[in-house]
Amino acid sequence: RHAGETIRIATFNIQVFGISKMKKTHVMDVLVQVVRRFDVVAIQELRSKDQTVIPKFVDLINSEGATYDFVVGPRLGRTISKEQYVFIFDASRIEVDRGSVYTTSDRQDYLHREPLVARFSVRSAPYGQPFSFTLVNIHTDPDETDMELDALDDVVISVQQNGSGEDDVILLGDLNVDHRHLGELGQLPNVTWTVQGEKTNTRRTKSYDNIVFNSRYTNEFTGQASVLDLMSEYGLSEKQALEVSDHLPVWAEFTVQENSGAIVAARNGSGNR
Repeated sequence: RHAGETIRIATFNIQVFGISKMKKTHVMDVLVQVVRRFDVVAIQELRSKDQTVIPKFVDLINSEGATYDFVVGPRLGRTISKEQYVFIFDASRIEVDRGSVYTTSDRQDYLHREPLVARFSVRSAPYGQPFSFTLVNIHTDPDETDMELDALDDVVISVQQNGSGEDDVILLGDLNVDHRHLGELGQLPNVTWTVQGEKTNTRRTKSYDNIVFNSRYTNEFTGQASVLDLMSEYGLSEKQALEVSDHLPVWAEFTVQENSGAIVAARNGSGNR
C-alpha cells in the first residue's frame, strides 16, 4: 500500500453489478482486491433491486480487518433497467459528510442518471489542514454523450456553488468519451483530466473513464494517475477480466493535506483567482 502522505481516488464501472456477479467467487476476489488498493472508489453500474449487494461486498472487503464504509445513491434511469452510484471508502483514512450527499437536480432531463455528489475529507494530515474534496460520480448514456457532456459543466459549476465552500470538485466516472470529446465540460476554466486517451475498457479499444477537475483549485493532485490493468495485475486472461467488468479501474493520487499555499500565491500574483 502507498505511503501515508497521499490518498488514491479511483473510479470503476463494475459492469452490471448485482446478485449474479456476487455469486462468482473468483470475480469477487478480484473486486475486493481492487477496492482495497484505494482510499475512495466511485462505482458505477450497481444494477440490482436487492439492496444487500453493497453491504455484502463491503463485508468481503473488510473480511481481513479493513474498515471500509459506503454511500449508495438512489436507483436511477429512464428505463426498467435502473442503476445506482456508489462510493466505497477506507473509513480509517477518509470520512464522509453524510449531510453533503445528494443527487444533482436535472429539471431539463439532460442526464439519464443524475450524478451522485458527496464531500469527503482525509481524517488526519501530518502537517497542515487535511485535504477535503467533493466527488461527482457520473455514468453517461452512450447514446447521449454530446448532450450530457454539454450539461456536465453546469453540474460541476452548481456543485462548486452549492454552499459547502469546497473548491476541490472532482468529477469522475464512465463518460463514454475520450478526453478530446468532453464538450462543454472540457471547456471549463483550468479543467484537467488524468486519462489522456489511454484505453480504459478491458478490451483496450476505447478511452471512456476519467477523473476531471480544476487544476488550479485542486493542486493537491500529485501527477500520479493510471489505469489499472486487471489482466497483468491479477494474471487474468481477457475472458476472465471481462467477467469482472468490461471497464478497468482508473485512479489518481492526491496529497493528504490541503495545498492552499499555491492558490494564495497564484491569487496574490495575478490579482484575481
